[in-house]
Amino acid sequence: MRAVDLIMKKRDSGSLEGEEIDFLVQGFSRGEIPDYQMSALLMAIVLRGMNAQETARLTEAMIRSGDVLDLSGVPGPLVDKHSTGGVGDKISLILAPVAAACGIRVPMMSGRSLGHTGGTLDKLESIPGYRTDLSPERFRQGLSKIGFAMIGQSQRIVPADRRMYALRDVTGTVESVPLITASIMSKKFAEGAEALVFDVKCGSGAFMKNREQARELAESLVSTGRRLGRKVVAVITDMDQPLGRAVGNFIEVEESIDCLHGRGPADIVELTCRLVGWMLVLAGKAPSPADGQSQAARRLSDGTAWNLFLQNVEFQGGRTDCVLNPEKGPHAPIVRPLLASSSGTVNRIDAFQVGLASVVLGAGRSRKEDVVLPGVGIMIRKSTGEAVTESDELCLVKGESETQVQEALRVLARAWELAEREPQKRPMVLEEITQE
Repeated sequence: MRAVDLIMKKRDSGSLEGEEIDFLVQGFSRGEIPDYQMSALLMAIVLRGMNAQETARLTEAMIRSGDVLDLSGVPGPLVDKHSTGGVGDKISLILAPVAAACGIRVPMMSGRSLGHTGGTLDKLESIPGYRTDLSPERFRQGLSKIGFAMIGQSQRIVPADRRMYALRDVTGTVESVPLITASIMSKKFAEGAEALVFDVKCGSGAFMKNREQARELAESLVSTGRRLGRKVVAVITDMDQPLGRAVGNFIEVEESIDCLHGRGPADIVELTCRLVGWMLVLAGKAPSPADGQSQAARRLSDGTAWNLFLQNVEFQGGRTDCVLNPEKGPHAPIVRPLLASSSGTVNRIDAFQVGLASVVLGAGRSRKEDVVLPGVGIMIRKSTGEAVTESDELCLVKGESETQVQEALRVLARAWELAEREPQKRPMVLEEITQE
């Protein structure tokens, strides 16, 4: 069996057999199949697709490429949430302590920035000292003691996905339903979650640009979850515009802190509570998502979730003084405004352009070896539906170099769309797909 023959088979629209998929994943994990051949295979999959059977087998092969965390001794229920990636999406930082405050254990294995979207690990690691490379035993301790812990992929847990994830980011092979499904589900299975809620983003700032694409991915996740014996719900949510007002790394940590103090943007609070509501339903702790949403809102407003967030930062090595006093955290030295060239009402902010600008600043990666800068980012001053007069600040751009800041401003100039009248309000939750 040769990798090149299987690449050609998929290139020519063939279906890969189970043992062929196992051979490719195992060979890549052991370093026997080089990056350039796996990149070619990934592109063939993007162009030719995979059927449901291939997708399930790819997921299983990726799971078998490393260890599976044994959380049998941790008191449940063990429920996690995963986002398919967006701009300004700091939901996990808020959701995990809120869900834990509601009595759920949240074993969260997250990823890094991918394309124009931010990564939860990059945001967490912007807190000085915060470590996401916990040992399995330390991970279990965090779950038992605090109710949640946040880790990244190690050499031993789903190594095939860790290496494929990095390649996809820089080879134009992110937008593939089978690859996204296998990547997400392999991590979730390996981390030990018993039930899963997926936040499937839809819009310009998401990898799924329209409802049809988002629904295809959501149904693939729910179907694959069923095959793996997991209770799964997929919530399709709007990502045509950035979530909240902060886009970056530590700047998003600051906005998350505001949310945990009950003063965050309405869109973030609404989505966080809805997703936690579904987590509580799957955990058997709420009769309906609406009831669970109400429970989550109470824990967000009474300070319980904030206290758990603080405990987690300390447990994972982060400096609590930087979250208690965010001005002590990393901040870029150069701050420049984007000024409005005319008056009107903000009709839309293109999330994709904002995401691109954040990558220009160094908040994300253009190449897998790029270093992510913790203190750079974009603070939105005028959001959708707000009135603007000429020369108002639309946003503030924070960067490490004047060249990067000016390039980001040029990109952002394309993001704001003004109109004469207030736009129709878009719903945050577009559709919810369950196994029923």
